Amino acid sequence: MYKDGKWARSIIALQEDDGKWGWFHSLSQFYNSPITTEQALRRLERLGYTMEDACIQKAVSYMDDCLSGKRAIPDRREKSHDWDIFSSMILATWIRRFTLDNANANKVANQWTSIISYAFAGGIYNPKEYVAAYRDTWGIKPSGGRLIDFVSFYPISMLRGCLDEETEIALVDYVLNKEGGIYYVYDKRLAQLPNCFESRDASRYLGAIELLAEYQFARYKLEFVANWLIDNKNENGAWDLGKTANDKIYFPLSDDWRKKGTREADCTERIGTLLKSLAD
Repeated sequence: MYKDGKWARSIIALQEDDGKWGWFHSLSQFYNSPITTEQALRRLERLGYTMEDACIQKAVSYMDDCLSGKRAIPDRREKSHDWDIFSSMILATWIRRFTLDNANANKVANQWTSIISYAFAGGIYNPKEYVAAYRDTWGIKPSGGRLIDFVSFYPISMLRGCLDEETEIALVDYVLNKEGGIYYVYDKRLAQLPNCFESRDASRYLGAIELLAEYQFARYKLEFVANWLIDNKNENGAWDLGKTANDKIYFPLSDDWRKKGTREADCTERIGTLLKSLAD
């Protein structure tokens, strides 16, 4: 219902002919675009855009070319981790957010599936096995930088539907109890509910829970979140995360948040969708 709104129109108007929006991952460098490709895709997905839409098709084609080596994302190669592994991870993740029928992205997902399955083979996370599997996959020693922590938006998003039941449950349990939450999404322990429901913090917490809710075998572990949401329904039978939830990532969805009713409608649509997925 939000695809024809001003937020989507403003983003689509900035898309370049080759399908990108400036830098892919970082805004720390000069480029003649106010948003990155990743930011654009995150917002458009929230606003209801799918692989059926031309702007997403162009973006996926661009990302596939980058993943296959026909193109290169324009970002400066970061030195804090192995850039080739990192860039393949972010590209494959965003392709798989919109389609699971892409050979290049699925190849990367299969590599990460093997690593995570090996790391959780004993039913709990074994960091030594993670390091061993990581290095076996990409070589004895990654070419620069540190090994990538898998508890971030990218592997957690990319691996949905890839793991067997036992591994999926063990992974979700580990992520819920990890201090620092899911990197790039929410930076606190997910097993602990936010102190304030009407807050930006709560909105980002829900962003992390939405990722975990995509793990079908482990959804029952999120029942405490469903109960928390139900307890925070207001007297109108709706939900309101408050004005500060307007972070230009998850909200707003509607064009105008000056009216409380519009804000409530956006929050209720999002939370209702999450509750439905948790109940499936």
